[in-house]
Amino acid sequence: MALDTQQQIATYDAPKKDLYEIGEMPPLGHVPKQMYAWAIRRERHGEPDQAFKVEVVDTWKIDSHEVLVLVMAAGVNYNGVWAGLGQPISPFDGHKQPYHIAGSDAAGIVWAVGDKVTRWKVGDEVVIHCNQDDGDDEECNGGDPMFSPTQRIWGYETPDGSFAQFTRVQAQQLMPRPRHLSWEESACYTLTLATAYRMLFGHHPHDLKPGQNVLVWGASGGLGSYAIQLINTAGANAIGVISDESKRDFVLGLGAKGVINRNDFKCWGQLPKVNSPEYNDWLKEARKFGKAIWDITGKGVNVDMVFEHPGEATFPVSSLVCKKGGMVVICAGTTGFNCTFDVRYMWMHQKRLQGSHFAHLKQASAANKLMIERRLDPCMSEVFPWAEIPQAHTKMLKNQHKPGNMAVLVQAPRTGLKTFEDTLEASRSL
Repeated sequence: MALDTQQQIATYDAPKKDLYEIGEMPPLGHVPKQMYAWAIRRERHGEPDQAFKVEVVDTWKIDSHEVLVLVMAAGVNYNGVWAGLGQPISPFDGHKQPYHIAGSDAAGIVWAVGDKVTRWKVGDEVVIHCNQDDGDDEECNGGDPMFSPTQRIWGYETPDGSFAQFTRVQAQQLMPRPRHLSWEESACYTLTLATAYRMLFGHHPHDLKPGQNVLVWGASGGLGSYAIQLINTAGANAIGVISDESKRDFVLGLGAKGVINRNDFKCWGQLPKVNSPEYNDWLKEARKFGKAIWDITGKGVNVDMVFEHPGEATFPVSSLVCKKGGMVVICAGTTGFNCTFDVRYMWMHQKRLQGSHFAHLKQASAANKLMIERRLDPCMSEVFPWAEIPQAHTKMLKNQHKPGNMAVLVQAPRTGLKTFEDTLEASRSL
């Protein structure tokens, strides 16, 4: 049997109701009028325990090209923290809806399909990638859908994310679920994995090639753990950066060629004024950091690519240590958005500064295929029950989470379930 073959769900008896408790399974394809959701409202913007509240809301109505998915488990990402805080922008400024359901990763079962959907049917087990677009402009038809003026992130720029019993998505967001993984393992990887894939392989001619060296910030986190594995699949070399010595073995175990602890250096934050005494002190420390890279790559061998996402704290060093003609690719600014750098090194050494934002379906699908083929590990670190979704986001906000990726259970009654039949049996014992 092919690795991504969909199996039919066996028939089962369940009552038809207008609302089901968390973990209770409706009849296959029956859409209740209402559902439970962790909702954010504008007046509650703040830290996760303040912003996220359980509410009973109407189940989403779907359009002709949309799909309703019963969410078994969901992934925890930093955009959920941002949505709760209302920073850097409030999601309500975009979608204008009265409440926001966060969550941009999920694994679940197709529960209803629009009348124009042909690739998916009720009962299919899926994971969801988070890019949406309207599909009717030139970028969506022969270009790069990530450049479409209608491009948006489901669960962050749309109100219908995965922290609810049902989520509403475009049919093109669906991909087959890796059947060897549990629901929670399937739910935790798509956003970070697809983002890392586009960063490394999506910006020609600086797409990663065998033998190249890549500096990976936050190497033990969700993005970093996938970056290292993808770099290995390409036959290239990852140099991981950590901030906690206890994470060294984890990063080396992923296959990093070497690991650097950034706490051994003092060159972080915004760049001092060029040629000032403070700049000279910074430059000495930054070159010490570069020497630590050479200790791994070889004397004089700078990295071909820097995998950036901390932003403000690390960007000046990233732009310095990247090789001539190399690329700094950045997808976030988790330490701040005011990035500074010495532009002399950028123009004189002809380095490329490349912004990168999630991935389109072809890139997400290529990354998902690697997971289906068991070439990658989901690196799931912690799983939280439905009731602790705010606590999971608080751990992420305070950088207290374990290495890897966090997941939360939604309709899956417990961890470790890999089939719908096992899930149904577990739900009956609630």
